[in-house]
Amino acid sequence: MESLFDSAAEEATPQPLAVRMRPRTLDEVIGQRHLLGPGTPLRRLVESEAPMSLFLWGPPGTGKTTLAYVVSNVTKRRFVEVSAVSAGVKDVRAAIDNARRELGMSGRQTVLFVDEVHRFNKAQQDALLPAVENRWVTFIGATTENPFFSVISPLLSRSLLLTLESLSEDDVRAVLERAVSDPRGLGGRATLAPAALEHLVRLAGGDARRSLTYLEAAALLADDITVEVVEKAVDKAAVRYDRQGDQHYDVISAFIKSMRGSDADAALHYLARMIEAGEDPRFIARRIVIFASEDVGLADPTCLQTAVAVAQAVQLIGLPEGQINLAHAVIHCATAPKSNAVVKAIGAAAGDVRRGLIGQVPGHLRDAHYPGAAKLGHGDGYKYPHDFEHGLVRQDYAPEQIRTRRYYEPTRHGAEAPIADRWARIRDFLRGT
Repeated sequence: MESLFDSAAEEATPQPLAVRMRPRTLDEVIGQRHLLGPGTPLRRLVESEAPMSLFLWGPPGTGKTTLAYVVSNVTKRRFVEVSAVSAGVKDVRAAIDNARRELGMSGRQTVLFVDEVHRFNKAQQDALLPAVENRWVTFIGATTENPFFSVISPLLSRSLLLTLESLSEDDVRAVLERAVSDPRGLGGRATLAPAALEHLVRLAGGDARRSLTYLEAAALLADDITVEVVEKAVDKAAVRYDRQGDQHYDVISAFIKSMRGSDADAALHYLARMIEAGEDPRFIARRIVIFASEDVGLADPTCLQTAVAVAQAVQLIGLPEGQINLAHAVIHCATAPKSNAVVKAIGAAAGDVRRGLIGQVPGHLRDAHYPGAAKLGHGDGYKYPHDFEHGLVRQDYAPEQIRTRRYYEPTRHGAEAPIADRWARIRDFLRGT
């Protein structure tokens, strides 16, 4: 289907603020600076007549559709948008046939933009291959999911992959300020109080489209947009939470301590407060990963696996869906048996090193692979554990100065109890006790 951005459509239907404020040139695009500099693929695509195929991968509201539209608008290419949610193979082939016909008759190129391209099945993606390979169209596919998992290799290998990032708070702030003053937006007909601006920035969560949708809703209620107006417009209370101040540190502290205390309900409350206040979900995920080793450790080794998987999931899909992943990790961490033996072990070892208890690496453990090592006696007398029963052999592993030191002292909590039994037997055997 043809783009909705032609003049007839614009005159017939009042457009949302997010559409009206869509940049018309690359210089108007806010954010994604790593993709818009001189010599970048997007710049080359705009400045040259040669067709090019791109995948734009990034969270919602980061400008994927905008960049595709700007490319077609600036280069005067025909813009055709296909939604992978509703289109089939027939629609894809029809769009390609029309593009070939236009190219043959007028020489005008077509930007074929496929939104949510990861939703296309293999047959639908295969239908795009001839157009991409023969450059009948400038193909731009947008996806919020990792294309290495969701796009067929032949199509991906024939295209450039550009990764978009969530907009920073400064970027979202600039988007909102432009929308208030720009004639295409509110044209100065409304004023936006500083506190209301910051509330909208937090609510946006790096999503420019969401920020403009909320601004438009608030502007329909009042010309003087305050925090109270925004709260009423979007039905979200302004959570008092300064990401650089006391609230930030107090809430994250309470969050960690609630998980440490095994109170999943309290931990979920603080998680919700941070999310609703616009805290970076990647920051929350990093704290959970740290907690999984610091406070759960080997009492539940799967807790770290969950935390790392959730951190990757949040990076991949962002908010709002990422809050479900975060809650998954929080509940796992809060209800898991607890052990701080791992953090105490590395702390004790590091403390000895800082105090100078280092010593020489035993000769039989030194690297014996390089020329001349044998002459120095490196590796002499080393016993290969796999050659012995149970994979264990008694020999000195630690430097002499710390041979009697004990760092890892496991608890009897959860899965660490059998580890404690095994480690006690191993330690006694290695120390000859």
